[in-house]
Amino acid sequence: MPVSTKKRFKAVVIGTSAGGLKALRLLIGALDRSFQLPILIVQHLSPQSDSYLPQYLGQFTHLICKEADPHETIMPGHAYTAPPNYHMYVENNGTILLSVDEKVNFARPSIDVLFESAAWVYQDQLIGILLTGANNDGASGMCRIKSAGGLTIAQSPAQAEVPVMPESAINLGCASMVLKIEEIAEYLNKLEQV
Repeated sequence: MPVSTKKRFKAVVIGTSAGGLKALRLLIGALDRSFQLPILIVQHLSPQSDSYLPQYLGQFTHLICKEADPHETIMPGHAYTAPPNYHMYVENNGTILLSVDEKVNFARPSIDVLFESAAWVYQDQLIGILLTGANNDGASGMCRIKSAGGLTIAQSPAQAEVPVMPESAINLGCASMVLKIEEIAEYLNKLEQV
């Protein structure tokens, strides 16, 4: 039997802002039960927001959706969301770090913070996905993932509720693929996983 030459991925990071709740629901909800890669999500939220996002997403997926805890080990079959008003980093030892450092791109949590730290840890075994949103947070992080050898996917701006965020990454040349939500899910479902 021939040895597979497909790249084995270890994690997925997703960033989104305006219009993101619907986009996340459609994407996460379309993943097969066999999909077990950990997913780390930054959705721009009001600092005063309650922690409803994991409960909301958990209605649509088999993945265990939870708000990230400090120093938590990243586990397969889980989707972690950044708490309101906290940056979420991936640490070298495969755990999550939360911080209240200064805002990046006017946001905390910042997509760039997550994407750049995850790229440093996972290198070419990371998938970065940038969805609908109204600013350029995430574009620099997508470039960092791509330069580390990871795979970068931008939601098709034509489908995005607010196209600015995916367009920013596309315009920088940092999106390996530009896909509709259903195509992103289909691609993820076909991946060979670690």
